[in-house]
Amino acid sequence: MSVGTAAFPVLRWVGLLWVVVWLPAYMRVWGWANLLHLCDVAVILGCAGLWWGSSLLISSQAVGILIPGIAWGLDVGCRLLTGRFLLGGTTYMWDSRAPLWVRLLSTFHLGLPLALLWAMRKVGYDHRALALQSAIAAALILAARFLPASLNVNYAYQDPFYHRPWGPAPLHLAGMIVGTVLVLYWPAHLFLGWLFPAASAAK
Repeated sequence: MSVGTAAFPVLRWVGLLWVVVWLPAYMRVWGWANLLHLCDVAVILGCAGLWWGSSLLISSQAVGILIPGIAWGLDVGCRLLTGRFLLGGTTYMWDSRAPLWVRLLSTFHLGLPLALLWAMRKVGYDHRALALQSAIAAALILAARFLPASLNVNYAYQDPFYHRPWGPAPLHLAGMIVGTVLVLYWPAHLFLGWLFPAASAAK
């Protein structure tokens, strides 16, 4: 469902400005392959959802970014407070080879979920979001397998905890897709469905 471009008269321009700054900066510093990361695609599709007032895009990217955003915030917060990483997925934030201002653009992991949650107060939660985001994740995880193994985008070569493949490529990819949906997306889907009215009801 779409409620039209007038749904977010200010936030849609904020999202557009963010993409205009963030996208070329990320591509210049980390390369185009970095944009296949699930969280980076969430920025593009989430801001597109805000621009068009699409509850489906907004909801699907909320499903995709909510738990990863919380994990990112906890990891960065733990490093700031204790000097140690909780999960280890944000080590790049302390990599001085990248300009500090570009690294700070990664705070979208906190800002984007908040923006999407705020937006769903108006447009509601589209329950098709889980299926759409699961399909997006599957496509991006499979596509990441065609990138160099050293990049390990979307953990297409090695898992994030033991840093090794889960068997042959088909088994590993299937495990990553299923694990992403069950661990990250399904709980977010249940939470968002409980927290917000259905998109049709919100309309």
